[in-house]
Amino acid sequence: MRTAQELITEATTADVDGWGFGFLDGRATEERPTWGYAGQLARAVAAAEVAIDLDTGGGEVLARCPQLATEQHATEGWPPNAARARHLLGPRGVEVHEVLTGTPIPLPDGAADLVTSRHPVRPDWAEIARVLAPGGQYLAQHVGPESAFSLIERFVGPTTDQQRRGRHPDDEVSAAEAAGLEVVELRTARLRMEFFDVGAVVWILRKCVWWVPGFEIDRYREQLLALDEIIRREGAFVAHSTRHLIRARRR
Repeated sequence: MRTAQELITEATTADVDGWGFGFLDGRATEERPTWGYAGQLARAVAAAEVAIDLDTGGGEVLARCPQLATEQHATEGWPPNAARARHLLGPRGVEVHEVLTGTPIPLPDGAADLVTSRHPVRPDWAEIARVLAPGGQYLAQHVGPESAFSLIERFVGPTTDQQRRGRHPDDEVSAAEAAGLEVVELRTARLRMEFFDVGAVVWILRKCVWWVPGFEIDRYREQLLALDEIIRREGAFVAHSTRHLIRARRR
């Protein structure tokens, strides 16, 4: 294996735009949920008249669907990702809206029969309910509580009970129902993650900037070198992610 510094330097300059994870091929793994979100998404959009995919990233997940809705929209708040999504989805007739998280969904009341999202930043349940027609469906895979916390805590220290409670599926169900949605399916999973070199850790922390806010190599060099030692000794650093599938409909 290359030295820690070589791995760190490579990961520091690698591209992190979009929502692809090709840099991690052979360097990290994450177990996938059994429910197969991509397949469920493909079936849902193919049957929809008007659909919108929230926080689409670079459009990579939506682009894998063989058939899209008759009128397909997507939103993304980070300009480099929005540009990638337009390049990838625009030729297929998708209107990509560049909107910040927390701003209104750019559709009229009751305009959509389907709203989807894979790992939304922060679902706005009132807005989701507003744009859905009666009987319209919300289908999404969310990041759950304490996801990758054993890695995150290596950098930020112990987390609070409130932080560990964040994104809890029970809380999201309550919020969705309060907004006028009926949750018809909820499935949860705890999934094994493995990092096989410290460069993979650096890259994921650069990409998922909310994991360790203000992450910088010099600031966290000691922690990175400690992780490098663990990986060389044990073969991998193991963490766990959590995910939940949520399907709801507008009452």
